[in-house]
Amino acid sequence: MNIFRLTGDLSHLAAIIILLLKIWKSRSCAGISGKSQILFALVFTTRYLDLFTSFISLYNTSMKVIYIGCAYATVHLIYVKFKATYDGNHDTFRMEFLVVPILWTFSIYLESVSILPQLFMISKTGEAETITTHYLFFLGLYRALYLINWIWRFYFEGFFDMIAIVAGVVQTILYCDFFYLYVTKGEFRLPACLFRLPLCSTPCPAPPPAPPPAPPCLSEGEKAQPSSMKCQRYAAAPPRSPMATPVAVATKRAQDA
Repeated sequence: MNIFRLTGDLSHLAAIIILLLKIWKSRSCAGISGKSQILFALVFTTRYLDLFTSFISLYNTSMKVIYIGCAYATVHLIYVKFKATYDGNHDTFRMEFLVVPILWTFSIYLESVSILPQLFMISKTGEAETITTHYLFFLGLYRALYLINWIWRFYFEGFFDMIAIVAGVVQTILYCDFFYLYVTKGEFRLPACLFRLPLCSTPCPAPPPAPPPAPPCLSEGEKAQPSSMKCQRYAAAPPRSPMATPVAVATKRAQDA
Protein backbone atom coordinates (compact mmCIF):
# COMPACT_ATOMS: atom_id res chain seq x y z
CA MET A 1 0.00 0.00 0.00
CA ASN A 2 1.32 3.43 -0.94
CA ILE A 3 0.80 6.73 0.85
CA PHE A 4 -1.68 8.02 -1.74
CA ARG A 5 -4.07 5.12 -1.24
CA LEU A 6 -3.82 5.39 2.55
CA THR A 7 -4.50 9.13 2.59
CA GLY A 8 -7.28 8.63 0.04
CA ASP A 9 -8.96 6.04 2.27
CA LEU A 10 -8.63 8.31 5.31
CA SER A 11 -10.09 11.22 3.35
CA HIS A 12 -13.01 9.04 2.27
CA LEU A 13 -13.57 7.95 5.86
CA ALA A 14 -13.41 11.56 7.07
CA ALA A 15 -16.12 12.54 4.55
CA ILE A 16 -18.44 9.79 5.81
CA ILE A 17 -17.86 10.65 9.48
CA ILE A 18 -18.45 14.36 8.83
CA LEU A 19 -21.77 13.60 7.16
CA LEU A 20 -22.94 11.29 9.96
CA LEU A 21 -21.95 13.81 12.64
CA LYS A 22 -23.72 16.60 10.74
CA ILE A 23 -26.99 14.64 10.61
CA TRP A 24 -26.78 13.39 14.18
CA LYS A 25 -25.81 16.68 15.86
CA SER A 26 -28.28 18.83 13.93
CA ARG A 27 -31.00 16.14 14.18
CA SER A 28 -31.76 16.96 10.56
CA CYS A 29 -30.90 15.66 7.10
CA ALA A 30 -31.91 18.87 5.31
CA GLY A 31 -29.73 19.50 2.27
CA ILE A 32 -28.58 15.87 2.04
CA SER A 33 -29.59 13.80 -0.98
CA GLY A 34 -31.04 10.50 0.21
CA LYS A 35 -30.77 9.12 -3.30
CA SER A 36 -27.01 9.71 -3.33
CA GLN A 37 -26.69 7.79 -0.07
CA ILE A 38 -28.72 4.89 -1.46
CA LEU A 39 -26.42 4.75 -4.46
CA PHE A 40 -23.33 4.80 -2.24
CA ALA A 41 -24.82 1.94 -0.19
CA LEU A 42 -25.28 -0.01 -3.44
CA VAL A 43 -21.70 0.85 -4.44
CA PHE A 44 -20.21 -0.61 -1.29
CA THR A 45 -22.54 -3.63 -1.25
CA THR A 46 -21.73 -4.68 -4.81
CA ARG A 47 -18.04 -3.81 -4.68
CA TYR A 48 -17.36 -5.71 -1.48
CA LEU A 49 -19.19 -8.93 -2.32
CA ASP A 50 -15.84 -10.68 -1.83
CA LEU A 51 -15.92 -9.77 1.88
CA PHE A 52 -17.08 -13.29 2.79
CA THR A 53 -15.07 -15.17 0.16
CA SER A 54 -11.55 -13.73 0.29
CA PHE A 55 -9.32 -12.17 2.93
CA ILE A 56 -6.61 -9.71 1.89
CA SER A 57 -5.69 -7.99 5.15
CA LEU A 58 -7.22 -6.84 8.42
CA TYR A 59 -7.07 -3.24 7.20
CA ASN A 60 -8.87 -4.10 3.96
CA THR A 61 -11.62 -6.06 5.69
CA SER A 62 -12.10 -3.41 8.38
CA MET A 63 -12.48 -0.58 5.87
CA LYS A 64 -15.00 -2.60 3.85
CA VAL A 65 -17.12 -3.26 6.95
CA ILE A 66 -16.91 0.40 8.02
CA TYR A 67 -17.92 1.70 4.59
CA ILE A 68 -20.89 -0.66 4.30
CA GLY A 69 -22.06 -0.03 7.87
CA CYS A 70 -21.77 3.76 7.62
CA ALA A 71 -23.56 3.81 4.25
CA TYR A 72 -26.60 1.95 5.55
CA ALA A 73 -26.53 3.93 8.81
CA THR A 74 -26.75 7.15 6.78
CA VAL A 75 -29.69 5.78 4.75
CA HIS A 76 -31.43 4.80 8.00
CA LEU A 77 -30.97 8.27 9.49
CA ILE A 78 -32.36 9.96 6.35
CA TYR A 79 -35.33 7.71 5.61
CA VAL A 80 -36.28 6.47 9.08
CA LYS A 81 -35.00 8.40 12.10
CA PHE A 82 -35.06 11.93 10.65
CA LYS A 83 -37.49 11.33 7.82
CA ALA A 84 -39.51 14.44 8.70
CA THR A 85 -36.53 16.67 7.85
CA TYR A 86 -35.74 15.02 4.51
CA ASP A 87 -36.27 17.42 1.58
CA GLY A 88 -37.71 15.02 -0.97
CA ASN A 89 -39.21 17.81 -3.06
CA HIS A 90 -35.73 18.88 -4.22
CA ASP A 91 -34.16 15.42 -4.31
CA THR A 92 -35.74 14.56 -7.67
CA PHE A 93 -32.82 13.20 -9.65
CA ARG A 94 -33.80 10.05 -11.62
CA MET A 95 -31.22 7.74 -10.10
CA GLU A 96 -32.57 4.68 -11.90
CA PHE A 97 -30.87 5.95 -15.06
CA LEU A 98 -27.51 5.56 -13.32
CA VAL A 99 -27.89 1.91 -12.40
CA VAL A 100 -25.94 -0.48 -14.59
CA PRO A 101 -26.37 -4.17 -13.66
CA ILE A 102 -22.72 -5.23 -13.57
CA LEU A 103 -21.48 -6.13 -10.07
CA TRP A 104 -17.93 -4.91 -9.40
CA THR A 105 -17.60 -2.94 -12.64
CA PHE A 106 -21.05 -1.54 -12.00
CA SER A 107 -19.91 -0.28 -8.57
CA ILE A 108 -16.92 1.52 -10.12
CA TYR A 109 -19.02 3.32 -12.69
CA LEU A 110 -21.81 4.02 -10.21
CA GLU A 111 -19.48 5.63 -7.68
CA SER A 112 -18.26 8.06 -10.31
CA VAL A 113 -21.78 9.48 -10.71
CA SER A 114 -23.29 8.83 -7.25
CA ILE A 115 -22.55 12.42 -6.23
CA LEU A 116 -24.71 13.83 -9.05
CA PRO A 117 -27.99 13.84 -7.03
CA GLN A 118 -26.21 15.72 -4.21
CA LEU A 119 -24.75 18.32 -6.59
CA PHE A 120 -28.08 18.56 -8.41
CA MET A 121 -29.90 19.16 -5.12
CA ILE A 122 -27.46 21.91 -4.10
CA SER A 123 -27.81 23.54 -7.52
CA LYS A 124 -31.58 23.72 -7.03
CA THR A 125 -31.38 25.21 -3.53
CA GLY A 126 -28.47 27.50 -4.53
CA GLU A 127 -26.37 26.98 -1.40
CA ALA A 128 -25.14 24.44 1.11
CA GLU A 129 -24.27 24.35 4.78
CA THR A 130 -20.60 24.58 5.70
CA ILE A 131 -20.48 21.06 7.08
CA THR A 132 -21.97 19.72 3.82
CA THR A 133 -19.27 21.46 1.77
CA HIS A 134 -16.58 19.88 3.97
CA TYR A 135 -18.12 16.48 3.30
CA LEU A 136 -18.07 17.08 -0.47
CA PHE A 137 -14.53 18.44 -0.37
CA PHE A 138 -13.08 15.39 1.36
CA LEU A 139 -15.08 13.09 -0.89
CA GLY A 140 -13.63 14.79 -3.98
CA LEU A 141 -10.16 14.77 -2.45
CA TYR A 142 -10.46 11.02 -1.97
CA ARG A 143 -11.07 10.54 -5.71
CA ALA A 144 -8.26 12.89 -6.74
CA LEU A 145 -5.80 11.02 -4.50
CA TYR A 146 -6.92 7.71 -5.95
CA LEU A 147 -6.08 8.97 -9.44
CA ILE A 148 -2.52 9.58 -8.26
CA ASN A 149 -2.65 6.11 -6.71
CA TRP A 150 -3.45 4.55 -10.09
CA ILE A 151 -0.57 6.45 -11.74
CA TRP A 152 1.80 5.33 -8.97
CA ARG A 153 0.77 1.68 -9.36
CA PHE A 154 1.16 1.86 -13.13
CA TYR A 155 4.76 3.09 -12.94
CA PHE A 156 5.96 1.11 -9.91
CA GLU A 157 3.75 -2.02 -9.98
CA GLY A 158 2.79 -2.34 -13.64
CA PHE A 159 -0.91 -2.33 -12.69
CA PHE A 160 -3.39 -0.75 -15.11
CA ASP A 161 -7.19 -0.73 -14.84
CA MET A 162 -8.85 1.30 -17.57
CA ILE A 163 -12.32 1.10 -16.00
CA ALA A 164 -11.19 2.46 -12.63
CA ILE A 165 -9.12 5.23 -14.22
CA VAL A 166 -11.89 6.41 -16.56
CA ALA A 167 -14.47 6.37 -13.75
CA GLY A 168 -12.06 8.23 -11.44
CA VAL A 169 -11.42 10.91 -14.06
CA VAL A 170 -15.16 11.38 -14.65
CA GLN A 171 -15.87 11.68 -10.91
CA THR A 172 -13.00 14.14 -10.39
CA ILE A 173 -14.25 16.31 -13.27
CA LEU A 174 -17.67 16.49 -11.61
CA TYR A 175 -15.99 18.02 -8.55
CA CYS A 176 -13.96 20.63 -10.45
CA ASP A 177 -16.48 23.51 -10.10
CA PHE A 178 -17.04 22.62 -6.48
CA PHE A 179 -13.29 22.57 -5.72
CA TYR A 180 -12.83 25.98 -7.32
CA LEU A 181 -15.60 27.59 -5.28
CA TYR A 182 -14.57 25.79 -2.09
CA VAL A 183 -11.08 27.29 -2.30
CA THR A 184 -11.97 30.77 -3.61
CA LYS A 185 -15.27 31.58 -1.91
CA GLY A 186 -15.80 32.21 1.76
CA GLU A 187 -19.47 31.29 1.41
CA PHE A 188 -20.18 28.30 -0.78
CA ARG A 189 -22.67 28.63 -3.64
CA LEU A 190 -22.67 26.05 -6.41
CA PRO A 191 -23.10 27.09 -10.06
CA ALA A 192 -25.80 25.07 -11.75
CA CYS A 193 -24.28 25.14 -15.26
CA LEU A 194 -24.09 21.35 -15.34
CA PHE A 195 -27.86 21.16 -14.94
CA ARG A 196 -28.84 24.12 -17.17
CA LEU A 197 -29.96 26.25 -14.26
CA PRO A 198 -29.17 29.95 -13.60
CA LEU A 199 -25.72 30.62 -12.24
CA CYS A 200 -25.38 31.36 -8.55
CA SER A 201 -22.20 33.38 -8.56
CA THR A 202 -23.52 36.51 -6.84
CA PRO A 203 -23.70 36.56 -3.06
CA CYS A 204 -27.01 36.29 -1.28
CA PRO A 205 -28.85 39.60 -0.79
CA ALA A 206 -28.55 41.12 2.62
CA PRO A 207 -31.43 40.31 4.94
CA PRO A 208 -33.95 43.13 5.60
CA PRO A 209 -33.23 45.29 8.66
CA ALA A 210 -34.82 44.18 11.90
CA PRO A 211 -37.90 46.16 12.98
CA PRO A 212 -37.39 48.70 15.80
CA PRO A 213 -38.01 47.30 19.27
CA ALA A 214 -41.42 47.90 20.77
CA PRO A 215 -41.62 50.52 23.58
CA PRO A 216 -41.34 49.01 27.05
CA CYS A 217 -44.53 48.13 28.81
CA LEU A 218 -45.46 50.58 31.57
CA SER A 219 -46.12 49.11 34.95
CA GLU A 220 -48.73 50.47 37.31
CA GLY A 221 -47.75 53.87 38.67
CA GLU A 222 -45.39 54.66 35.73
CA LYS A 223 -45.65 57.13 32.86
CA ALA A 224 -43.48 57.57 29.73
CA GLN A 225 -41.56 60.78 29.21
CA PRO A 226 -41.83 62.04 25.57
CA SER A 227 -38.10 62.86 25.25
CA SER A 228 -36.42 59.82 26.68
CA MET A 229 -39.23 57.24 26.82
CA LYS A 230 -38.04 56.41 30.32
CA CYS A 231 -40.52 55.36 32.90
CA GLN A 232 -40.99 57.45 36.01
CA ARG A 233 -43.08 56.50 38.97
CA TYR A 234 -45.79 58.78 40.21
CA ALA A 235 -45.09 60.38 43.57
CA ALA A 236 -47.05 58.65 46.25
CA ALA A 237 -50.14 60.57 47.21
CA PRO A 238 -50.39 61.61 50.88
CA PRO A 239 -52.60 59.35 52.92
CA ARG A 240 -56.15 60.56 53.33
CA SER A 241 -57.40 61.48 56.75
CA PRO A 242 -59.90 59.08 58.20
CA MET A 243 -63.57 60.02 57.77
CA ALA A 244 -65.04 61.95 60.71
CA THR A 245 -67.46 59.90 62.80
CA PRO A 246 -70.03 61.09 65.43
CA VAL A 247 -67.90 59.68 68.23
CA ALA A 248 -64.80 61.52 66.96
CA VAL A 249 -66.78 64.82 66.67
CA ALA A 250 -68.12 64.55 70.24
CA THR A 251 -64.65 63.81 71.56
CA LYS A 252 -63.25 66.84 69.72
CA ARG A 253 -65.92 69.19 71.15
CA ALA A 254 -65.29 67.90 74.67
CA GLN A 255 -61.59 68.63 74.34
CA ASP A 256 -62.25 72.19 73.04
CA ALA A 257 -64.58 72.93 75.94
